[in-house]
Amino acid sequence: MINFSMLSVFIPTFIFVSITPGMCMTLSLTLGMSIGLKKTLHFMWGELIGVGLVAVLSVVGVAAILLRWPTVFTVFKTIGGCYLIYLGVQMWLSRGKMSLQQQSEADYQVSPLTLAGQGFVTAVSNPKGWAFFVSLLPPFIDASLPFAPQVAMLVVVILIIEFLSLILYAGGGKTLRKLLNDSSNVRLVNRIAGTLMIGVAFWLILG
Repeated sequence: MINFSMLSVFIPTFIFVSITPGMCMTLSLTLGMSIGLKKTLHFMWGELIGVGLVAVLSVVGVAAILLRWPTVFTVFKTIGGCYLIYLGVQMWLSRGKMSLQQQSEADYQVSPLTLAGQGFVTAVSNPKGWAFFVSLLPPFIDASLPFAPQVAMLVVVILIIEFLSLILYAGGGKTLRKLLNDSSNVRLVNRIAGTLMIGVAFWLILG
């Protein structure tokens, strides 16, 4: 069983988080323009394996503590909510710092396995990704429902949204690059994501 009310909040939140320019999306965009969408798919499946692994380890590790000490749940929700508020404020104050810079085209003569490995390492070596999943995912787990189906559903949702975002960046090519080089457009995306994060944070703390 799945708590669909929580899922309905989680999906739009992660959409804005995933689509925000970051390390993986920037690399996907660069590879898409350099080697094309088809070859960039190898990078994507490696990155998705890494993201899925980080998500599962984050929620399982924290959930193990919460199931043993249920009273920790309230404290953890508050800490997670505060961290999301911090991220939301940071995104509001970014002022286009995440905008992509013009780069010269590189010649990527690498094997599919190397691309996949690059995607995997990029995902698992990002400390912000770990911190985000640890703070965001566990509060969306309903302790009154079976644990495994909920984790599986959240991971499936994460991977689908992440994949679509990677496709958008890799396939957008020069048009998307020009859009994101405009700092005002980057600020708009950041502020939408930041506002949604702050709203979810208060929902978690007060819920």
